[in-house]
Amino acid sequence: MPRVPAPPPPDAADPAPAFPLIGGRPCLNFVATLGKRHGDTPLERLPDPAALARWIGEAGLYAGADDAPVHVTTGDLSYARTLREAVYRLVRTSMDGNPPDPDDITRVNEAAALPDLAPQLAAPDDGSAPHLYWKAGHPGAAALATVARDAVLLTGGPLPARVKECENPTCSLLFLDDSQARRRRWCSMDRCGNLAKVAGYRSRSRAASTR
Repeated sequence: MPRVPAPPPPDAADPAPAFPLIGGRPCLNFVATLGKRHGDTPLERLPDPAALARWIGEAGLYAGADDAPVHVTTGDLSYARTLREAVYRLVRTSMDGNPPDPDDITRVNEAAALPDLAPQLAAPDDGSAPHLYWKAGHPGAAALATVARDAVLLTGGPLPARVKECENPTCSLLFLDDSQARRRRWCSMDRCGNLAKVAGYRSRSRAASTR
């Protein structure tokens, strides 16, 4: 029988929450690292360099041949947050058809001009098919350059008309509506969509009980 692992000690830290990677574009997933933007206390999902390194890995923007984590400094984190907000404002103004802030364009363009990730093939020792990974001299900066390039491509073309904000008033996630009818309302049915269905059911039940 396989050995059953021992339970963690009572004071063990809770596992880090998963990042919402449901925007349909790397740049939209990146701006989602700040959640609940319209609330009194936005949710910062990048509280430290380790969180940024984890997001880069989970977003598929760096997976070295040896699966080593990305090295991220406090300076990288500060730069990432500043870039994130410039990307967010750029996307929002594009969605609304308003002129963007020239400073945001400059910041995103400068980031997009930096070296980004290079695709590489790793050949396994067992002779199986090679697998893809990404390589860069400075993986953290390269991942952010990739995000910035995606923001340039998104906002510089016709797609901003298909970018929407989740209709849940407590959610601020942006997503690319790639549904056939272009009627998607929620960031995800597993998240806000189900919450809306439950709220609607309860509202109908209360209305029926008062008749």
